[in-house]
Amino acid sequence: SKLDLVGQSIDITTGTWIDSTSHISAAIDSYYEYLVKGAILFNDKDCQYMFNTSLVALKEHVLDRGKTGTWYGHVNMHTGERVRTWYGALDVFFPAVLALAGDTAHAADLFRSSLTMWNQHGIEPAQFDYEKMEVVNPRYYLNPEIMESTYYLYKVTGDEHYLRVGKALFDSLKTYCRVDEGYAELASVITKEKSDRMESYFLAETLKYLYLLFAPPETLVFERVIFNTEAHPIQPTW
Repeated sequence: SKLDLVGQSIDITTGTWIDSTSHISAAIDSYYEYLVKGAILFNDKDCQYMFNTSLVALKEHVLDRGKTGTWYGHVNMHTGERVRTWYGALDVFFPAVLALAGDTAHAADLFRSSLTMWNQHGIEPAQFDYEKMEVVNPRYYLNPEIMESTYYLYKVTGDEHYLRVGKALFDSLKTYCRVDEGYAELASVITKEKSDRMESYFLAETLKYLYLLFAPPETLVFERVIFNTEAHPIQPTW
């Protein structure tokens, strides 16, 4: 839009926006992630320019600092008007992206709010109203995003605080999601009722980032790889 914000979905035939809501959550999240990672992996100046432009717009219109913390909500991409004060499990990838982009202080600030959301019920909900400090969607899908951001912030800062956070996150998973057959999603983070489902990304991403957080540095040299959205490490060979 004229505000340099992107919407949630577009009609690829007409080019008109079907959903003009702008945020950092599902349906837009990987766009920002791949701009940063594309810029680094391929030394792509266009991706870098696009991310820098988007980040300025996000900080000006979508970022929401208030008495409950630092958050990113939902706004109208054309006007910047705030339409929802929602933040959720998928949004928590953004501290990792910010850390990778070199904006470490802002990444740490947003991560603190993410932990506040997690600690409300000992595990994070799919959607959370940060103004009311209430759960909007109580499901937990064994998401990897907060583990991913913990890993990135530890690797970028070397601060052992993130190791303690990682242990606390894993302890919560074992307490609330562990079952004889593996790990179960939660139908509600409030009641801790389990669902009979475990997606493969729990192994490929959630546990992988926790493993790498505590693994010896030589297991995977962080500075030499770029992870795609599904946590596959890509090492440049060109």
